[in-house]
Amino acid sequence: MPELPEVETTRLGLMPHVLQQQVQHVEIRQPQLRWPVSTEIAALLPGQTIHQLTRRGKYLIFATDVGYQLVHLGMSGSLRLVEKDLPWRKHDHIQWVLSSGQALRFHDPRRFGAVLWTHDLLQHPLLAHLGPEPLTEDFSAAYLQQKANGRKIPIKSFIMNSQVVVGVGNIYASEALFIAGIHPLRAANQIDLRALSRLVTAIKNVLAAAIAQGGTTLRDFINGQGDPGYFQQQLRVYGREGEACDQCQTLLAMVKINQRSSVYCENCQT
Repeated sequence: MPELPEVETTRLGLMPHVLQQQVQHVEIRQPQLRWPVSTEIAALLPGQTIHQLTRRGKYLIFATDVGYQLVHLGMSGSLRLVEKDLPWRKHDHIQWVLSSGQALRFHDPRRFGAVLWTHDLLQHPLLAHLGPEPLTEDFSAAYLQQKANGRKIPIKSFIMNSQVVVGVGNIYASEALFIAGIHPLRAANQIDLRALSRLVTAIKNVLAAAIAQGGTTLRDFINGQGDPGYFQQQLRVYGREGEACDQCQTLLAMVKINQRSSVYCENCQT
């Protein structure tokens, strides 16, 4: 599913094309996504100008004078810029026609995405309890140590908790733990500050590198221009069970943590 780098790549790609554009028309062909598409989308957006396009965790936020549209890509969703008269594809569910003459289309075969509306970002239930953004100074080793106090859950589950830090999904958690040399099953409260500092640095670096490469395309992800991401070419452990570790040549092992596959090196990660 699209993770933070894929969502940020989508945001960066769309910004030059949607900022200061007026929404002329909204067509909703399939209102039943993960949650029903908010009725305000079609009622309030036409005639409004998109002033900002920001991101909170994996949510894209389109800001207008009358409120905010939240878009989550779910497991298979994408936002693409197309000519407004281009024939609709199967699984194209929503179209926003812009004053530029282009249209933004939401495509989601599995329909786990979401298109919602809010007047108050800080109080929206999907945003109110999110942890800090991982690429900001608020996400530090000291912060992580404080949050880990008394938490015996595996460190991988801990950093994938969006109330601890947003946007660290399965791919990037696996990669960061490998770079930091931390076993994914180690208890969060048993990791010292120095190791947590390595982990925070690894999370920041792996996410920044993935954004620079346009995200990771394993199955469904494409960006706003319809292009795939290329970070999968740099993956060191994710999806490589049974292959040789590129640091020590030990065969990479796999363990299930909360029903998610976690590939790691038994020699390099302790």
